[in-house]
Amino acid sequence: MDESDSDCVEIEDGTIRDSNGTRKIYFNGYWIRYYTPPAETLTAKKNLIDNLTRRTFHHTEPGINTPGENLDLARSMCEYSETEAESRVYSAMLAGALFNRATDIFRTIVDLESKGVHISSNNELMKECSDCLEEAMELGKSVRHLSGNEGIDELWGEPLKAFTMSIKEFHRSRYIKISMTMSDIDRICLVAKQTLESYAIFAEVWSVLEEFAEFAKKNCETIKTDRVYFSIWAKYVTRSEKITELLDAISQSQSPFGNSRILKGCKLIETARDLIVYISGARVPMPDTTARFLDECSEFSKQSN
Repeated sequence: MDESDSDCVEIEDGTIRDSNGTRKIYFNGYWIRYYTPPAETLTAKKNLIDNLTRRTFHHTEPGINTPGENLDLARSMCEYSETEAESRVYSAMLAGALFNRATDIFRTIVDLESKGVHISSNNELMKECSDCLEEAMELGKSVRHLSGNEGIDELWGEPLKAFTMSIKEFHRSRYIKISMTMSDIDRICLVAKQTLESYAIFAEVWSVLEEFAEFAKKNCETIKTDRVYFSIWAKYVTRSEKITELLDAISQSQSPFGNSRILKGCKLIETARDLIVYISGARVPMPDTTARFLDECSEFSKQSN
């Protein structure tokens, strides 16, 4: 069934079908590229948690990927921070150390299992692993996205979800988040266009922005080991670069005493593009930053009236 069929037929969330030769799963109005989850084993869960932890650090502020063996030091620094701002940073570093301690423990558990040593769910090591992940998730409120704009609790909490859920359940939760991310990408693109479409100077930007948004959605649904990712990433990047090129040309066409509304419009489109980059990469919504962008668009429209 083609994705367009979802417009006229009520489809249950979680439905899996072939679409143009690609396996897809349906959630919240979106057909998302589907990957069969691995079998439920401790090794598979370890690999999943490792990958999620690396991805979490990749999309959050630098300097918080603290080794697990420095956990006690990280905790003591939280107690002796001199300012509230420093306390937030130390808390973020402690959260990173807790994540790494949890993954270190889980790797040990998997190694023991591979040697025939069975570790029960109520074992002290399993409990400490769970406690570390739970505390790290709570401290995640102190961790900011790499843009510095906000924390992304949904991304930060994923390793704990992977630990507590079955692999199949976790994968389902990820598709739900991807559908929410796709919805926000569409919304950001639409509101930017609605806010500025009365300005003829931006006419050439909209088709590129819409193409960029489509490839951003493909980027967030496609794993990097998939061969198709290469062509998706190239198109995604080149559309982003084209937006920069168009906005630079528009900005340079304005004299020093030119229309400040045009320059403000360029900034709004640039903000929309950057926000789409952030949420497409993280594959989770960024509600606070998105709300601020929508407020900026609303304020711009009010000032135009």
